[in-house]
Amino acid sequence: MSATVLPFQVLQAPENWRTVDFISDLHLQDQEMATFEVWQTYMQNTTADAVFILGDLFEVWVGDDAVAHHVFLQQCASVLKSCAATKHVAFMRGNRDFLVGASFLDECQVQDLQDPTLLNFAAQKILLSHGDAGCLADTSYQEFRLMVRQETWQSTFLAKPLSERESIARQLRMQSELLKKDPHTLYADVDDGWTSKWLAQTEAHSLVHGHTHRPDDHRLGSTQTRHVLSDWDAAAEMPRAEVLRWHSTGKHERISLLDN
Repeated sequence: MSATVLPFQVLQAPENWRTVDFISDLHLQDQEMATFEVWQTYMQNTTADAVFILGDLFEVWVGDDAVAHHVFLQQCASVLKSCAATKHVAFMRGNRDFLVGASFLDECQVQDLQDPTLLNFAAQKILLSHGDAGCLADTSYQEFRLMVRQETWQSTFLAKPLSERESIARQLRMQSELLKKDPHTLYADVDDGWTSKWLAQTEAHSLVHGHTHRPDDHRLGSTQTRHVLSDWDAAAEMPRAEVLRWHSTGKHERISLLDN
């Protein structure tokens, strides 16, 4: 009996692409405009042929209908649409913005990516994921993730009044902030076995993901590499806003947008 093949999306890059950018975990919110402004400037000026946003672009997303009620979300939509008019922009849902709907992405002319997606770029196979599905050691989160990714749960939540959904989101964010301040909180990393399995099944050598906020390049054996994206926070004590740029030649580089 053959091994189970896990579902993944395949995206074939056009032959004229020379560079693609990967970003994630910007956690955009109207209470913290510095990161938004860095992102806006980046989206307006990047020279890449494509921008792949691998989850948690937004700090929270309670439904596409919220856009009509919040100027900040309208500003974000405008940035996405403007960039998508000149280059390929793709979005993958994260653990904070998993409720972003197809209607919002269609309106912004942004491609909807499944998690994971295999990108065929030049002669390279690059596997893309937000990364949260691979944090297997965090069993309580995996149970929560399984629940909220179900269509029934999402339909029930989205049927609630917008004000109630926003209240629930605020409570969840408060709980998350308390966990961050707890010195005993341990955050799971993406599992090596999970990574190797996905790379083997997709015949890719590189995984690019976010979620963990631990930017680094991890070698797994002699042929596999896990590239972790940085989170963004332009207002932090140690500000960060980094792009992973991948070239058609196979070269990749990390570009800080905050370097003087």
